[in-house]
Amino acid sequence: MEKIRHDLRLSEAISPFGVGAIVDVRGESLMAPDTSWWDKKHAHKISCERLVARLGGGVLRQPPAHAGRAGKETPALPYWRFPAWRFCERCDRLSKLTGRKRGKWSNTCECGGALVPMRYIAVCEKGSHAQDINWFQWAHRGRAATRNEAVRHCRDYKSLRFHKLATRGEGLAALVVKCHGCGNERKLSELVTKGALQQDGIRCAGRQPWQPEDSVKEACPYELVAVQRGATGNYIADRISALDIPEERPQSVEAADKIREHDLFSRVVADNGGPQSEMFAQVIANELGVTAETVLGVAAGEETSASEMLLDLKDGEWAAFLKKLHAGRDRTGSDFVVDGRSLEGVAGPRSLLDKISGVGQVHRVREVRALRGFRRHSLEAALIDADLGANRRYQPTYPAIELFGEGIFLRFDEERIAAWEARPEVRARADILRTRRAGSPWAGRLDVPEPRYIALHTLAHLLIRRLAFASGYASAALQERIYANSDRADRTAGILIYTAAGDAQGTLGGLVRLGEPRKLIPLLVAALDDADFCSNDPVCIESDHQRVSQLNLSACHGCALVSETSCETGNRLLDRQLVLGGSDVRGLLDDVLPEVRRSG
Repeated sequence: MEKIRHDLRLSEAISPFGVGAIVDVRGESLMAPDTSWWDKKHAHKISCERLVARLGGGVLRQPPAHAGRAGKETPALPYWRFPAWRFCERCDRLSKLTGRKRGKWSNTCECGGALVPMRYIAVCEKGSHAQDINWFQWAHRGRAATRNEAVRHCRDYKSLRFHKLATRGEGLAALVVKCHGCGNERKLSELVTKGALQQDGIRCAGRQPWQPEDSVKEACPYELVAVQRGATGNYIADRISALDIPEERPQSVEAADKIREHDLFSRVVADNGGPQSEMFAQVIANELGVTAETVLGVAAGEETSASEMLLDLKDGEWAAFLKKLHAGRDRTGSDFVVDGRSLEGVAGPRSLLDKISGVGQVHRVREVRALRGFRRHSLEAALIDADLGANRRYQPTYPAIELFGEGIFLRFDEERIAAWEARPEVRARADILRTRRAGSPWAGRLDVPEPRYIALHTLAHLLIRRLAFASGYASAALQERIYANSDRADRTAGILIYTAAGDAQGTLGGLVRLGEPRKLIPLLVAALDDADFCSNDPVCIESDHQRVSQLNLSACHGCALVSETSCETGNRLLDRQLVLGGSDVRGLLDDVLPEVRRSG
């Protein structure tokens, strides 16, 4: 284990170079161990109670990284050399031996040539473990080992070489591991066939490269596969983020509290659904401005508990945004500053203005991002926690960063969006994605693709693509947060487009300026016009099976997809037809462009 000092942005310490990821540093291949190896004196705590509650407890700490010139006492992340097997670029010697020169790890062969890490490693198919391939063991297995006893019993560890044979072209057949002691050689093309490592007797060690051997309590039953060291599937980060917004109680929770405090509520509960309970419920409803069904629901205990509502990140954020929209100009000067803007007097297509009930210019917002853990090889593999130390069950440490930015918040009219999503053809089209999500073993982590979510999610992507031209930000610097749920007592229908970065890129002011309604409405119309025709049409607009697990309908790179780091769901659950309409379905905003073109 060695502390490596090199330039690294804080955001990169979460992803793509977080705990468990392979990173190339000065020609060496290294892996960042879990947070139990960190020097906690230089890993400052980050406060975000909402996110810690969602994680189930623990501590958020900023990685001890740095940028710029480093000194001896500069905070740094520890790294583990992986893979340990390397070959010399001068003499081709293949080994995992290393040494120190002047107190530092040496990356130089005895002949003076630089050591290059082997390009293949072994990854567990379902356990998310990674390990070195024992190249000496592998080189002395295969067909030759079954026929030649000298190959089977060879112990000449210093005679292993890694060659590239020019006579065999440029494929894996040209890459050969050869033992000059017994003369046996194997091509790397034999390594990548299905079940190759299993047939050669190489089993999963059931741990991560930095963990000691005695940390494994049970053997891993899954097979190993040989993959390239730099393959993207070797590290799939599981991140979670929260906006640091003062928690507000949703309206349904406040209404339930008022109902319970009413003098007649005890009589509603005592009658337990009888005629008197209905009468008293109506009296309470008239006095508090709610429905009798709401009063009876509270009495029956059908409402969502306040603690559950507050622990859900988006519920608290939605309630906070609504409070800001109703307050108008925000002069609080906190880390959450939003000016509520009205659409009165704003010129634009009436079919669009009627569906938007509020706009918020988010001048300042703080976001905290944390790394829960990672997976390897596939999304169905086991999740490896970011903290594998002794305290992981009591107080785990999660790598986290805090970012500041700006944004635009849009709230849509609940009555109009509810009327639209009640149409049978709209629900039928959304049910296509709902069925596929239910049939996928990993897609259950995505939001439920109800009509309003798909439409607002797609609209957010269209707006990000348009804002990238007008705001001065790169599209990858813009993020989305979708509030679209009809199952809650407080229904949500809104989108937040914001930027958050660890440097000045997050607070340049170009995005919040475009949140002014007179500038935002033309941008929305332009975004819809951009998506009305895709370069892949008619294939794209007629498609209902795009992307991984076919979790997109009419959406592709030519019209609706953005950078995957900008999207909550990794560019999934999108459909242009539910925004702009199609031959068999009405879109949420399908009458906007015809109105604009008629008036133009």
